[in-house]
Amino acid sequence: MEPIRELSDTKELHLAYLDYYRSVVEDKLRGLSEEDLRHSRLPSGWSPLELLKHLVFMERRWFRWGINAEPVDHPWGDSGDDSSGRWQLSVDDDLESLLAALHEGAESTRVILNGVSLQERGKVGGRFNAENVASVNWVCFHVLQEYARHAGHLDIVRELADGSTGETA
Repeated sequence: MEPIRELSDTKELHLAYLDYYRSVVEDKLRGLSEEDLRHSRLPSGWSPLELLKHLVFMERRWFRWGINAEPVDHPWGDSGDDSSGRWQLSVDDDLESLLAALHEGAESTRVILNGVSLQERGKVGGRFNAENVASVNWVCFHVLQEYARHAGHLDIVRELADGSTGETA
């Protein structure tokens, strides 16, 4: 793949930066112990695995349920099916299964984005109603900022856990 700074196609830039931030998130998480993955070092109380699960569901909500209006089981499954609830894990959640879900979501996002233009609007019937439909471009920027913001949160967690800093662990 060519360096991100050389890409001029906005859709490819979105996809490349999403891939980049997914890899940063994975690198940060792979350096944590099981204890650090499941417990919080921060006053807000979320664990790194809860954050990873949130990213999986967040991307699914915006692209599959939003842009494509696909029926999605438990779109708020990262927060106990409560759209304003606290992130939570199920007993089956672990790093490998959540990373697999993250990568599956990446493939789904790529397929969806390759089938639409950035100027199109999401479909009505999933996340969006007729009065509130975001453009594909807006959704891409929103999801990208979510990844960047949460990658920054994981920077702090890693620094607190083992002193490592920087974009790669």
